[in-house]
Amino acid sequence: MIIRVVTEGQYEVSDSLLDALNELDNEIVGLIESSDETRFRDVLKEFISMIRENGKPLDPDVIVESDLIVPPEDLTLSEAAKLFSGEGLIPD
Repeated sequence: MIIRVVTEGQYEVSDSLLDALNELDNEIVGLIESSDETRFRDVLKEFISMIRENGKPLDPDVIVESDLIVPPEDLTLSEAAKLFSGEGLIPD
């Protein structure tokens, strides 16, 4: 699976990471609904860190279609509400 983190680049991650990412994605949706900006920022950072730590960065000169596009860590809660709606970034 190829995941793009906006402003950073792309990472190749194992499909086995998808369940853990989906749990965090679902938590982010709940935090947006409850307007918990502090916890939202922490979980979004954890989500992106999981990708960085478990993924292999792709060469920026190689163009590959992304399976998932993740917003940057500095995303605001109001911006996130537009992106993480319904099932979030990862469909259940």
